[in-house]
Amino acid sequence: MKSKWIWAGACAVLLAACAPKSGSEGLTKSGLDPSKFETTVDGKAVKLYVLKNKAGMEVCATNYGGRIVSVMVPDRNNQWRDVVLGHDSIADYIHIDGNFGALIGRYGNRINQGRFTLDGVEYQLPQNNYGHCLHGGPKGFHHSVWNATQPNDTTLELTLYSPDGEAGFPGNLDVKVVYTLTSDNALCLQYTATTDKPTVVNLTNHSYFNLSGNAANDVLNDTVQFDADAFTPIDSTFMTWGEIRPVEGTPFDFRAGKTVGQDIEADDEQLKNGLGYDHNMVLNTGGDLSKVACRISDPTNGIVLRVYTTEPGIQFYTGNFLDGKVKGKGGIAYPRRGAICVETQHYPDSPNQPNYPSVVLRPGETYSSTCIYKFSVE
Repeated sequence: MKSKWIWAGACAVLLAACAPKSGSEGLTKSGLDPSKFETTVDGKAVKLYVLKNKAGMEVCATNYGGRIVSVMVPDRNNQWRDVVLGHDSIADYIHIDGNFGALIGRYGNRINQGRFTLDGVEYQLPQNNYGHCLHGGPKGFHHSVWNATQPNDTTLELTLYSPDGEAGFPGNLDVKVVYTLTSDNALCLQYTATTDKPTVVNLTNHSYFNLSGNAANDVLNDTVQFDADAFTPIDSTFMTWGEIRPVEGTPFDFRAGKTVGQDIEADDEQLKNGLGYDHNMVLNTGGDLSKVACRISDPTNGIVLRVYTTEPGIQFYTGNFLDGKVKGKGGIAYPRRGAICVETQHYPDSPNQPNYPSVVLRPGETYSSTCIYKFSVE
């Protein structure tokens, strides 16, 4: 993971213009009350930040975990829809377990048994998921309060300092993530990081997308397409072992596009291990931001999400652990398979798999990664 990696430069020139005001005084277009996000966590101020573009699209985020709280986009009838799951108060984000919309680090996804060796030194991380380290451990970046600045209506800059040894990871890590809302209804996420000691880094965002705009719906009828000829299979603890398996002839072949529900209940060992789709798709795009890595569309309203990334993989997750017990915005109970996560990333357990693209970051290098979520209608 080195500075030679492509640094995006792919976000459109910003147009700082205000979107139409919401119908309720003091509320965001998505109906959020910003006052419910104002608090102090670990001695740091937390609040809600609102991004708007000239077209009227709105993105709300909080610096608690860098979480994307709402994304308002128009459907084919020009009705505005909130297409991500989340909560409508900071108290719920703090007290209800979940990664809705969160920035994930230092290492998104899993590291086997929470151990890896770098330059002859073994490091032990928290073991918070089937004995593995998941998403940087239980107190990863998704529970950190990020320093936030909003230079204009369309940009939010988040920074975080992660000290050497935090969660067992080596190196003092300085991280910056910039959210940019472009004039053509794309949300661009640009990640950079530097270290003073060799370490591993794999940052991502964990937004749960439900393009219907009704979070009570499942996503089984959504059509998904991946530019991916292969995926990384998992065992019953969701851990990879280094294999890259062709999608040909499997339920993981989304190259031509198909609905989520078409094969999700197939008699397939990998689907049983993942309780559905919860797998890393090995992309063909080669980090080219002009190529669509993933496309998702909702048949009821025509909303389309295209994902572009410099990363070699995307974790495709279909909300298999949602069970109706967690209530989100508006008091809606989130049903099983009620969302799709498309987490741009390096592959799971890469620190222990020499045949996977490297996640090592060294002093003098800059980690850089770009993800673009672009919305349109059909």
